[in-house]
Amino acid sequence: MTWSFSLGRILGSELRVHVTFFLLLAWVGFAAYSSGGLPAAVENLIFVLALFACVVAHEFGHALMARRYGIKTPDITLLPIGGLARLERMPEKPMQEVWVALAGPAVNIVIWLILVVLGAGMPLETMAQIDSTGPGLMNRLAYLNLLLAAFNMIPAFPMDGGRVFRALLCLKMDRVKATRVAALAGQIVAVAFGFWGLSVGNPILVLIAVFVFVAANSESHDVAMRSVVRRVLARDAMITEFHALSPTDTLATAAQAVIHTTQHEFPVLDSAGALLGFVTRDRLFTALTGDIPRSDPATSIMVTDIPQVQLACGLETVLDGLHKGAPAIAVCTQAGNMVGYITRENIGELMVIQGR
Repeated sequence: MTWSFSLGRILGSELRVHVTFFLLLAWVGFAAYSSGGLPAAVENLIFVLALFACVVAHEFGHALMARRYGIKTPDITLLPIGGLARLERMPEKPMQEVWVALAGPAVNIVIWLILVVLGAGMPLETMAQIDSTGPGLMNRLAYLNLLLAAFNMIPAFPMDGGRVFRALLCLKMDRVKATRVAALAGQIVAVAFGFWGLSVGNPILVLIAVFVFVAANSESHDVAMRSVVRRVLARDAMITEFHALSPTDTLATAAQAVIHTTQHEFPVLDSAGALLGFVTRDRLFTALTGDIPRSDPATSIMVTDIPQVQLACGLETVLDGLHKGAPAIAVCTQAGNMVGYITRENIGELMVIQGR
C-alpha cells in the first residue's frame, strides 16, 4: 500500500487511493471513448466513480460495525479490484466476526433498495449489457450493488462470506484450523476465477483471482502465527547476539558489518546502550548506490521510529508493531537499555520450531 495517498479522514478512518486505481479509470475511459466517443467515456467514468463510492460505503459498513466492538479502522484503501478496510485487529468472537462481515454486503443491499425505490430497474434481458451505457447509469449501479453483495457472500476467504464461514467453523473447531479450511476454499475459488478470466479474456477476473489467492494464504499464515505468539514472551524470541553500530560509525563501517554478519538490521546504540534507531540493509544499499558519500554517518539513513517493548511483553504485541511497518522491535530493560530485538524472520523461525 506504499503507492497510495490520502484523500482525508471520514468517520475516524483515513480514506486512501492506490495509484493503480487511476489506471483503471484510464482504461475504462479509453475503452468507452474508442467505442462510443466522448459522451460514452464521460458516462462510464461517472459510473465507475459512483460504483466505487458504493464500495467505500461497503467498507465503512465493516468499519462502523467493528467500532461497536472496540475495533478501530485506521484506513480504507481504494484499489482497482475494490476496497480494503484495514481493521486494527479482527474480532475473535465468532458472532462478532459474523456481524462485522455481514455489515458490508448489507450496505450494498440498502443502496440497491434505495435505487429501486428511486426508479432503478434491471430487466433480465439487459443484464448482459452491463458494460455498456445502454441500460442507464442508475440501472447498472443498482444491479452491480446487488452483484457486489452476492459476490462478497461467496463462502471463500477472504470474501465476507468466507469470514462468516470461518466464524461458523470456529464454533466447532479452533481458529487456526477454521482459517485453514476457509483459506483453502478461497484458493479453490481463486483458481476457478483465474481459469474463467483466462477463458473469456477478462483481465479483471484474473486480477481478482490473484488477489484472492494471495490474501487467503496471507490470512491463514497470520492467524497461525498469532496462535503461536500468543503463548510466547518477547524475551523467548528475541535476537540477543547481534552487531551494533555506534552514532559515529559511517556508511562504510555499516557496509563492512553487512559483509561480515548475516544481519539485515543493525541497531545504533549510544554509549549507555540506549537505542537510537536501526540501519537496515535495504536502506544502506539504496544509499550506497546513490550519491551519498560513504564517509557520511550511518545515522543519516537509520529508521528512528522503532517500537520498544520490555522483556515480559507478549509476542502478539510485537507482531502488531511489525505489521505497522517497523523493520524490528527493540526489547529493552526498564532502564531503557536494549538487550535484543525481534524481526519477522525470527518469528517465522519460531513458528517452524513450534511445528506450525
